[in-house]
Parts: sequence; C-alpha cells; structure tokens
Amino acid sequence: MSKTVTFEQFLTKDPLDNYGDIELYKSKYLPLIKKYNQRLEENILDEYKIDLPKPRDELIAEQFDAVDYLYKAKLLTEREFEITDSSATKIVSEIANGNWTCAEVFTAFAKRATIAHQFTNCAHELFTKEGLERAKELDEYYKANGKTVGPLHGLPISLKEFISLKGKVTHGGYAAFVENIAEDDSVTAKILKDAGAVYYIRTTQPLTLMQLDSENNYSGFTKNPFNLLLSSGGSSSGEGAVVSFGGSTLGVGSDIGGSIRSPAGFSGCHGFRPTTRRISNFGNVANYTGQESVSPVTGPLGRSVSDIELFMKTYINEGKPWNYDTWSIPMLWRDVPKPKADQLTIGVVRDDGFVRPSPPIRRGIDVVVSKLEAAGVKVVPFVQKNAKLAYETVHKMYTCDGNDESRSLIAKSGEPIPKLTKWSLNYGDGARVYTAAENRHLNTIRDDLREEYNKFFMDNKVDFILSPLYNNVAPHSGEVYNWSYTSIFNILDLPTLAFQTGLRQDPELDVWTEEDKKHVYRSDLEQLENENYKPDEFKGAPIALQLSGRRYFDEEVLASARLIIDDILKVDLFKH
Repeated sequence: MSKTVTFEQFLTKDPLDNYGDIELYKSKYLPLIKKYNQRLEENILDEYKIDLPKPRDELIAEQFDAVDYLYKAKLLTEREFEITDSSATKIVSEIANGNWTCAEVFTAFAKRATIAHQFTNCAHELFTKEGLERAKELDEYYKANGKTVGPLHGLPISLKEFISLKGKVTHGGYAAFVENIAEDDSVTAKILKDAGAVYYIRTTQPLTLMQLDSENNYSGFTKNPFNLLLSSGGSSSGEGAVVSFGGSTLGVGSDIGGSIRSPAGFSGCHGFRPTTRRISNFGNVANYTGQESVSPVTGPLGRSVSDIELFMKTYINEGKPWNYDTWSIPMLWRDVPKPKADQLTIGVVRDDGFVRPSPPIRRGIDVVVSKLEAAGVKVVPFVQKNAKLAYETVHKMYTCDGNDESRSLIAKSGEPIPKLTKWSLNYGDGARVYTAAENRHLNTIRDDLREEYNKFFMDNKVDFILSPLYNNVAPHSGEVYNWSYTSIFNILDLPTLAFQTGLRQDPELDVWTEEDKKHVYRSDLEQLENENYKPDEFKGAPIALQLSGRRYFDEEVLASARLIIDDILKVDLFKH
C-alpha cells in the first residue's frame, strides 16, 4: 500500500504567515470586489441571458458538456452559428469584401461569449454595448472610405484581464488593484486595436498568475466548456474557455510556465507561446517585472493555426511593437511555406522521466505518432535527461526574490491565498531570497540546458519536439500541480504550440493497465498527480499535445503545424 501523498506536505518553503490581514480584506476590499462583480452582472445584456438546463452546481457535478448543449439547444440562430463558426481569416475577408458588417459579426460573438461566461465563469469584465459602438464606427469608416482600417478590421478579440485598457479597472487578479484604473492601453491592446480589433470581454486569471488554474478572490474557478467539472487551465483561464467555446475569434494570453498552452490544451483550442521579445508585455499588470531569468511572453489562442498566424503576422509586421516597447526586437514575421511530410523529423517525448502521463495522454501520443509516420514524417524518440533539473531550476527562478513582490501585493489587501497560489509560493526555495551570484548560477544552468537541447536538434537533424502538454487531460479545479511538461519550454525559450489532437478522453478506453498498477512512483509529485486520474471523472476532456521548435523559429512551428493539424490529423475546431 503506497503512502498517502497530500497537497499540504509540499508547502515547506514559504510559511505563508506574513501575507496579509483578513480583517482588512473583509472591511475594505471585499465590498469593493462585490461592487466590481455587480458591474459584471449588470453588463450581461438581457438578450444574451439564457436559462441553464439545471443549477450550475448540478451541471458541474454531472460533467456537463456546455459546447454540445450550445448546439443541441440551438442557443444561437443559424446565422450566428455561421459567423461564430468561421475562422478569423474568413471573417476579416468577408468584412473586407463587404459581405458581412462588423456590427453583425460583433453581435454574434458577443452573444456567444456571454453564453460562455454563464456556463464557465470566464469573464472578469463584459462591455458589449461599448464594443458594438466600436463595430458600428468601423462600419461607418468602411462605408465612407471603401476600405478597412487594418488587417483585423471588425474582428472580435478577447483579452486576458491583466492586459491594460485605458480607463478600465485592471487588477491582474489582485484585490489590491480593484480600483486600479489604467491610464493607457498596453502596447499589445493598442497594436491590435489599431489593426481593427474590437474588444468586449476581458477574461479571468488566478491570483499572482502563477497557477495552471484560475482561482482568485474575484471569481473563484473558471470551468472547462467540454466538462464543467474540470479546470479551464491557467493562468489565461478565461481565454481558454471563451475561445474554445467559440465566443472569441482570437484570445490574448500570457505564458511564463504554461499559461497560454495549459488553458488552450485543457479547454479545447490551440495556443501559441512565441519566443520571447516578439510580442510586447509592456503595460500589463503582473508580478514578474524585472525578472529576466525566465521571461513571460504574450501570445494568441485560436481555433485554427491559420488564425494564430494571422495574429502573429499582423501584430509584428503591421504593429511593429519595437516602436512602442524597447524590449521587443525588430524582427519581422517571415512567410514560411507549409512543408511536405517527408521533409520533417520529429523527436517524441513520451514521458519526461519525472511525472508519468495518464492513459488518455499516452493514447493521444500513440495516435498522433501513428498518423505522422503513415504520412511520411520521420519520428525519432527523445528521452529527456534533465527534465527534473529544468523543473527545479525554473521554479527557483520564479521565486528567487523570496516571493517579495507577491507578498507585498497580497499583503496590501490582506486577501485570502488560494490553494494553488500557496503551491506556487512554495516553488523553488519559496521565501528565501537569492543573492545575485546565486541567480547568475541559475542562469548558467538555463543556458547549459538550452545548449543541450539545441545540440539534440542539430545532431539528430530534428525539426520539432512533440510532447505531452501536461501529464493528464484537464484536471479537476484546484488539482493541477505539475508544470514540468510546459515550464521546460519557458526556461529553454522555445516557440511552442499547444494543439488539439481531435481526440477526447474516453472512460472505457483510457484506464490504468495492470502494468500501470505495478509502477513504482519516482516522486511524491508523480504519485499525487497519477492518483488524481480516475477515468470516470474526466469524461470528454480534450486531449492536447505540444509542438516545439528551435528558438526564433516561430514561423516554422506554425507552418508545420498547419500540415500536422489540418492535413494529417484533420482537426477542424469549427465543426461540431
């Protein structure tokens, strides 16, 4: 009989005893949060409200598939389904050709996004009346000038809440910032708006942004649209839910340990973590300022790779972020053709040697590898030698300030610390402050790891690495612990796409085998994660994987992903 492993036994690096004042929180900040949430409720327009088939708690308990219900109950009109089940690429084309108006496109997506929120709790802020006015202004511009304002003219785009919009509260999940009014748009928000984007929803994220889940003191948990019992992922939690539900053409999230890829993969869409310095972070409200050992990135979530390419090319080539943010590098997006299958060599990670993947993830890898080989792709095994070292190093980087910034922001309001925020505050050495020399040593390990992986690419003539996104499909809310499969690509700074395989978890197929039951756990973390997987509790969860390329070969990752996802796997997230 294995010893019992509990979440609490991992909380040894930070005593969590000097973060705040609960009485201060209850007396000053909780009333302000209630007012903030009341504004959200008031902005759910009557014409977009729906009657849930059962109380939400009951739907969660029965693992309700909200996306399936959207279609079966015909919660949208045929025209609204046509529009919202079109790619961003098609939408901007139809608008530019005068076939669709920005207003009708916006109305369809605003309705679908609001329905998504009522099921999944994905929104921090809705401002659909304001968005409709913007859409009408774009229609007037088109009518008067016979052209669009830019490549994204009229495209409804959702934003992770911590991306600042001028004149709007931007709190980044912190209660202390409940009255923080942004003085200007962030660089990313400005670039997308100048290209023609329309904003209408800002989405949920966890406290400190350092969870692969969503819990904060504003909204609690955001749920998975394909199984409401499960997590939508994080930290771009609401983006994963609203994009996968079809309530947004493209979403904008951020990723320092998996925070774009986790919600995309868990919730049912694709999500791209670009190489650092291609998309600006300037103007976002977060606790990673000044931290350069493992840099955060901003990037897109979407339902097609072509849409993600549209985002990247437009943002970089039209927006030129280096003109607004000196951190961004002046590197234009290159047009890279889709390769032929027999031109590709892919290294496959089946197990990182740290935490064993669950049955549905193993099935996902088997199916994808089989289809790649049948199409002519050369597949070679890649056994990761230093996954544990990478995991431990990047987690020390996250907390090398002794959690000073997180502590000061939480202490300012005295707000309660959610379970998985406690988990992340105990990463690395938790509350211990690193010296400059110690931090430089971490950077040396990082650089050695980057050289090791680059050598694998070059010596084996490998183009990409295929790997699990996480050791499981979307976990239960509050029960996602292991970051090893995503954070490794943050420390390596490799462009990585989380993508849908087209497969879903099946309780009959995806079971632990007799051989699995003999497995000797390699760590307490592996035991904690593996014992959380019970086949009957993950019905229909999307099965996602990752594709990673060499640093600054972002274009090649997406070009090859079009071949793999569209042509070989034949995944179409616009069909239901």
